Amino acid sequence: MARRTDTRSPAPHAADSHGLIRVHGARENNLKDISIEIPKRRLTVFTGVSGSGKSSLVFDTIAAESQRLINETYSAFLQGFMPTLARPEVDVLDGLTTAIIVDQQRMGADPRSTVGTATDANAMLRILFSRLGKPHIGPPGAYAFNVPSVRASGAITVERGAQKTVKATFNRTGGMCPRCEGRGSVSDIDLTQLYDDSKSIAEGAFTIPGWKSDNVWTVGIYAESGFLDPNKPISRFTKREMQDFLYREPTKVKVNGVNLTYEGLIPKIQKSFLSKDKEAMQPHIRAFVERAVTFTTCPECDGTRLSEAARSSKIKRVSIADACAMQISDLAVWVRGLREPSVAPLLTALGRTLDSFVEIGLGYLSLNRPAGTLSGGEAQRVKMIRHLGSSLTDVTYVFDEPTSGLHPHDIQRMNELLLRLRDKGNTVLVVEHKPEMIAIADHVVDLGPGAGQAGGTVCFEGTVEGLRTGGTLTGRHLDDRSGVKKEVREATGALEVRGATANNLRGVDVDIPLGVLTVVTGVAGSGKSSLVHGSIPADAGVVSVDQTPIRGSRRSNPATYTGLLDPIRKAFAKVNGVKPALFSANSEGACPTCNGAGVVYTDLGMMAGVASPCEECEGRRFQASVLEYRLGGRDISEVLEMSVSQAEEFFGAGEAHTPAAHRILVRLSEVGLGYLSLGQPLTTLSGGERQRLKLATHMGDKGGIYVLDEPTTGLHLADVEHLLALLDRLVDSGKSVIVVEHHQAVMAHADWIIDLGPGAGHDGGKIVFEGTPADLVAARSTLTGEHLAAYVGS
Repeated sequence: MARRTDTRSPAPHAADSHGLIRVHGARENNLKDISIEIPKRRLTVFTGVSGSGKSSLVFDTIAAESQRLINETYSAFLQGFMPTLARPEVDVLDGLTTAIIVDQQRMGADPRSTVGTATDANAMLRILFSRLGKPHIGPPGAYAFNVPSVRASGAITVERGAQKTVKATFNRTGGMCPRCEGRGSVSDIDLTQLYDDSKSIAEGAFTIPGWKSDNVWTVGIYAESGFLDPNKPISRFTKREMQDFLYREPTKVKVNGVNLTYEGLIPKIQKSFLSKDKEAMQPHIRAFVERAVTFTTCPECDGTRLSEAARSSKIKRVSIADACAMQISDLAVWVRGLREPSVAPLLTALGRTLDSFVEIGLGYLSLNRPAGTLSGGEAQRVKMIRHLGSSLTDVTYVFDEPTSGLHPHDIQRMNELLLRLRDKGNTVLVVEHKPEMIAIADHVVDLGPGAGQAGGTVCFEGTVEGLRTGGTLTGRHLDDRSGVKKEVREATGALEVRGATANNLRGVDVDIPLGVLTVVTGVAGSGKSSLVHGSIPADAGVVSVDQTPIRGSRRSNPATYTGLLDPIRKAFAKVNGVKPALFSANSEGACPTCNGAGVVYTDLGMMAGVASPCEECEGRRFQASVLEYRLGGRDISEVLEMSVSQAEEFFGAGEAHTPAAHRILVRLSEVGLGYLSLGQPLTTLSGGERQRLKLATHMGDKGGIYVLDEPTTGLHLADVEHLLALLDRLVDSGKSVIVVEHHQAVMAHADWIIDLGPGAGHDGGKIVFEGTPADLVAARSTLTGEHLAAYVGS
């Protein structure tokens, strides 16, 4: 090596001076022209009350502009297949690096998507079995449940010199089970739910919703087709008639002089009902589908999704189906036990991936777990796995509440993972409320002071210690600690669960007390959801309020979802003497140019389409004539722009006093959604906001038992107090409230705690404690007890 003689320290290189992400004049959503500087290669936490503008700054401004600039480097052809990203409302964005967003969006609910297919684990396992499996059945595709087996034969003509016809065959061995097509379950239609076979078609045998005897497209085509006798009871049909009735291929027929297509009843039902999203159906149609269609484990592959050949090939008496069904922590041990030099690099890579699952707290999952059944927090952690071993550096990682769904015991592990990403030279931006994660930040940005229009400004920028003494709402609540209740409510009854074995539960017997606030807790994967959602009797009158996405188009908003728009429309109609339909953007009052959407979507062919505000209505969604009608001095578009809190005051008194609307608005305020605007698209709501919106709509239900799934998700420390007050009001009004929760403030406030564990997966599934929070703190016999004792300072 050459020796260095110059001992002077070199002058800083110009390239090393770009150590900040500079944001100037950000105005996206409710941001009020804010300017901040974020240090690169550091961990920055963004906090503030729900709706203060955190996501608008981090996701809709910084991450969106980074992704937009990267997308612009691709060809116009490729950009045509990418989502449209508009330039955010900001004056200057400097120092951006490639942004990787790791959010809580649920993973695709495709029936063939599993934890293994969503990561590289399945691909590596297939290669491993194609190399070492005995008997050898083929290449990696032979072990894939997404690849069907194909066989073909025929003749081809090669035009080269003297033409020659050559016989050719083509074979591809796939691992897909031919019966269930790789889904693991088969659907069966209960014919007794489709018709009454003691009646004839003419007598109204069909019991399918909407199939009326005078409808030529449904009942009429069967009665007049000529294939069946419409006056004969279905039970007396001949074998041929039954075949034509249930399974006949599409056939052209003439009914009353009109050409129609006749099709067997079962394929017709499959196309008209089963091909649609069940959640988007009307309630009575959905109820019919749930009655008529049963999903059972595929009898041919026993739910493994794999063909018989794929299941027969084994390594040390373990098939790929067995490997995918193992708990990932056990699979990692099995892989480490394989000693085969020919595939040593593959075993090392697979072992590293499986160890990442364990390290991130997902060792209790199995690779065959359907991706659609993962919670938002689990989905986010599965997405993290591919980044943990990445060789990329100087990347901006953006996380959305990575502690969601994590027990206090697991949060420390998540903190270590985020610090590890930072220490590799990456910029880590985290939107978070938990004090345990705020505490590890190098830099904190606190937005607020309120939500919606009352937010959108930077209240504090600096260190965690500075935040504690900064006087902001977050700083004041950062060290809040709730004490356990001195007096708890007495149960009025009990919900008996006996021999629960759903997922990892081990024959659990438990009495869930009624008339009180019960908190079910335990580490992630201990069996909480299996107990609460999978084992409570269906006839118990339970109202389940979870964080699953609300179905609806971009036209749907809190006003339409909660039914609030109906009394508002009627109030406008009554005061102005016109029809209520005029005040619906989906009906007669809609702007004709944008059809009530407020924006015009332009398809640019190969280029990505763009959305621009409608020039006719200027984004107001209604015809100009409709906006002339007023209620309390406001038109309908101005009312939909109001926040829930403003609307609550508006409809509570004066000319606009509308009791039906006011009742719904009070419930929305009670669940902490006072900052939402009535016309905000549902597609923009977070998981926690969706759950609280559902809770507000269910608060008027007659069900006596409420089950909530982590209602503190997305809640600021100051808002947790409001949630606890709401839960108290529900219980005091005679409801029984069961909460699946990790937040220690909710545990301390409970009347009764059921703690599952002691670990996750097959290390959990048992009740490790039942009793009051005070007893749990005193005993300190479980992980939860230790953390709760530390939280309340005992």
